Amino acid sequence: MSWWGKLFGGTFGFMLGGPLGALLGAALGHGLDNKVGQVHGRQRVQTAFFTATFSVMGHLAKADGRVSENEIQMARTLMDQMQLNPTLKKMAINLFNEGKAENFPLDDVIDQLKRECQRRHDLLRVFIEIQLQACYADGSLDQAEKKILLHICQSLGFSRAEFDQIEAMLRGAGGRGGRGGGMLLDDAYKILDVSKNATDAEVKKAYRRLMSQHHPDKLVAKGLPEEMMKIATEKTHEIRSAYEVIKKDRDL
Repeated sequence: MSWWGKLFGGTFGFMLGGPLGALLGAALGHGLDNKVGQVHGRQRVQTAFFTATFSVMGHLAKADGRVSENEIQMARTLMDQMQLNPTLKKMAINLFNEGKAENFPLDDVIDQLKRECQRRHDLLRVFIEIQLQACYADGSLDQAEKKILLHICQSLGFSRAEFDQIEAMLRGAGGRGGRGGGMLLDDAYKILDVSKNATDAEVKKAYRRLMSQHHPDKLVAKGLPEEMMKIATEKTHEIRSAYEVIKKDRDL
């Protein structure tokens, strides 16, 4: 049974504790600490990742003082892309709304997410990519949003250079995870995070590194919720398309 199947089936109770457990309980409309049992291993990471993803997304959407229709639509598009069932979609919306609260405990949420994910750097990178993609829903990154994102990156152990690379990759893909149709050469280099002067070997190395980081099966094994596998698959398609554009230009 999947992590959410067990959650709604009531086979384990107060799953996470801490701020993520409190957010999850609020999203479900009841206190999970009245039940018994614990969730362990990958299902624990999946639950933490799902809870943090949508609550932090709501917090970032409110960063500039108001939540735009584009930001709301981006959240719903992500939910549709994940093909969430009605119950999970309602929970994701509730988590998004919890994140908009004035007293949202961002630092506590990020600290717990980091603990739950342990050293799964690639998984935390996907978390940042999703948040950045949501912030670009209105076509640009607001300074208030960027400030929070940089703070999140620092807390999760990502450098400013890594953030800049993730942002460049997103912009190269058109800001919404495009499928590479009509992809420009400049954008392809941005996606692979290499310069036009890079050697063929360097381009191939960058391609293989990014493909490994975003491999859907590897990410799910590390704790990415199965519902988010489609997002990882889309990203690998993007990376592969960029590599093909560069190969064609170089006649490789």
